[in-house]
Amino acid sequence: MMMLPRGNEFDLLGEMFKDPFFTERETKIMKTDIRENENQYLIDIDLPGYNKEDIKIEVEEGYLTVQAEINSHKEEKENDTFVRRERYKGNCSRSFYVGKDVKSEEIKATFKNGILALEVPKKEAEKELPEKKYIQITD
Repeated sequence: MMMLPRGNEFDLLGEMFKDPFFTERETKIMKTDIRENENQYLIDIDLPGYNKEDIKIEVEEGYLTVQAEINSHKEEKENDTFVRRERYKGNCSRSFYVGKDVKSEEIKATFKNGILALEVPKKEAEKELPEKKYIQITD
C-alpha cells in the first residue's frame, strides 16, 4: 500500500501545481514582521526548527544580515524514501538596511519558541538621498 497526500479526487492538476517546483519557496522561509517606535526598530523573524547555534547575525556597511542553516531533520535511514518533503533543509538569509551608523554591539537579539527578535536602534538619518530622475519611454 502506498501512502500519498490526498486532496479532492478530481483535482489532480491542483495537487501537481502545489509541488515546490511550481511555487516560490522563498516566501515560505524567514517570514518577518518589522515594527518601529520612537527609538528603535523591532524585527521578528520566524525560524521554526532552528537552534540558536544555527543562526548568525552581522552588520556590515549598514546592512543587518541574518543567516540560518539547518542541515538535518531526524536521522534518515538508508532504505527510507520520501513520498513528500515539505520541511525546509539548507540555508537562508535576509538583509535589511539599518544605516551605516548602527554598530553590531547596539543590536539586541533573543531567540525563543522559533522566533528571532531583534531590537535595532534608530540613528539620525544620513545625508538626504538624491532626487530620483526618471527616463521617459518613447515609441
